[in-house]
Amino acid sequence: MDTTDKLPLDMVYHWEHAKADSLYLTQPIGDGKVVEYTWKRAVDEARRMASYLKSLNLPEKSRVGIISKNCAQWIMSDWAIWMAGHISVPLYPTLNADTVNYILNHSECDVLFVGKLDDWDQMKSGVPESVRCISYPLSPPNDFETWDDLVGKYPPLEENTQRDADELATIVYTSGSTGRPKGVMLSFRNMAFAAAGGTQVLGVGAEERMLSYLPLAHVFERTFVELGSLYSGFQLFFAESLDTFVQDLQRAQPTLFLSVPRLWVKFQHGVLQKLPKEKLEKLLKVPLLNKVIKKKVLKGLGLNKVKLAGSGSAPLSNDVLDWYRNLGLELLEGYGMSENFAYSHMNKPGRSRTGYVGEALPGVEMKISDEGEVLVKSPATMMGYYKDEEKTRETFSEDGFLKTGDKGEIDEMGRLKLTGRIKEIFKTSKGKYIAPAPIENRLMSHEAIEMVCVSGANQTQPHALVMLGEEIRPKMADEAFRKDIEASFKQLITDVNKTVDPHEQLAFITVVSDEWSIENSFLTPTLKLKRNVVEDAYQENVDSWYAKREPVIWQ
Repeated sequence: MDTTDKLPLDMVYHWEHAKADSLYLTQPIGDGKVVEYTWKRAVDEARRMASYLKSLNLPEKSRVGIISKNCAQWIMSDWAIWMAGHISVPLYPTLNADTVNYILNHSECDVLFVGKLDDWDQMKSGVPESVRCISYPLSPPNDFETWDDLVGKYPPLEENTQRDADELATIVYTSGSTGRPKGVMLSFRNMAFAAAGGTQVLGVGAEERMLSYLPLAHVFERTFVELGSLYSGFQLFFAESLDTFVQDLQRAQPTLFLSVPRLWVKFQHGVLQKLPKEKLEKLLKVPLLNKVIKKKVLKGLGLNKVKLAGSGSAPLSNDVLDWYRNLGLELLEGYGMSENFAYSHMNKPGRSRTGYVGEALPGVEMKISDEGEVLVKSPATMMGYYKDEEKTRETFSEDGFLKTGDKGEIDEMGRLKLTGRIKEIFKTSKGKYIAPAPIENRLMSHEAIEMVCVSGANQTQPHALVMLGEEIRPKMADEAFRKDIEASFKQLITDVNKTVDPHEQLAFITVVSDEWSIENSFLTPTLKLKRNVVEDAYQENVDSWYAKREPVIWQ
């Protein structure tokens, strides 16, 4: 089916009839049990919830929030909000009360869907009293009206509500790696263009299966999973929890799988714990064993049926990419932002180049500014920032290109390489500029390192803060193991320093004792490092570390 001119709700109504009795959503509910939704049932429940929302007589285009981990109701709520003539406002399920309060007040939300959450007790004080809450089946205990009661009580909305292509569909608040989150306004046209374009480029069909577990509040998951399933008609599975993730994967047997760098690294570390790198490489060199081992490793990860695997949200180190490719899993990196609904660049099967995020997707214009900044423009580009015309003006060039804030260069095939964030580039005391991202990528080749932050503004040379992988940390009590790690880090510094310019050479590595997490605000909800928070946390120690003149420092 040609989806070029179809808006998201058009696709909902299409599958309601075309695949009425086909399974669409599989929701785990604990103890290995699942609830399954056909397309017909999913759309029926969305129509009933839309009927309830209309009964509230809210002003036209009211904002309705969704705060929940991914689940079947999340997607049905999004549709219901649109059917009722309103605008959806997704919130990350890991936010603190202060940020919840800021987003709900800033967007003037009237209604909030409350779903699967781990820390609702820490969040709920952020919900203004004026906001009407509706509870999903898997939400924490509360006294709100429930999804099941409301869809049981209200008849399905009969008409096929049509929304204009240029109407505001959703306000997506950025994960806020610096300052307050900004509300990115996306129209139905923005969403449709990105979803239709992405699925067509990748050749995604109705027979695919996907596991939805990255936050739906983020555009990466929203574009390629929620909207991807709408524009292709494929089946979605949800994850129950981190503890059941492997079982959830095994149930889904996904043919498409998306993840972010931190999780790809964690999956790799999990394999290397059972099968050390050297041993794995030896086995892969044995012709008779090669295929068997690859299959076994991928099956152990639950990825043996995957045809297309993608990574986004941040750069992935070349070593990790090559490791997966050696297993026969071609990881395709892509590039996009909340501001263009994750639709900008993508590597294509057979045309990917390590270290590059791929070619511009259909309909995307791209150029590099005189300052080296990547500028992009497409029908997926946002309408602007909600209630912030000044910030909107600053984000666009005079000829209407989106300023990404990323530095980049293009190869002869039009593939884009990101060379660092403009705002992350810092200056040493010698007046030399350093982009931390390329150095961080080189350091991430070490299998003991889970996260790294290269810093050193106003110092003679940069240094690196590293957090060890969670399976490595407990072993640090073993003196012999610690010495081995230290020796390998000294070698790592030597190896990295050979590949960079003299002013970029690392003075030392500090192994931090803290765990960088979303909970302690070191990471954004999408697992990106909040560089300013990390740097501030260790600032008082930095001068004394330089004074030690040791290559490896233990915090």
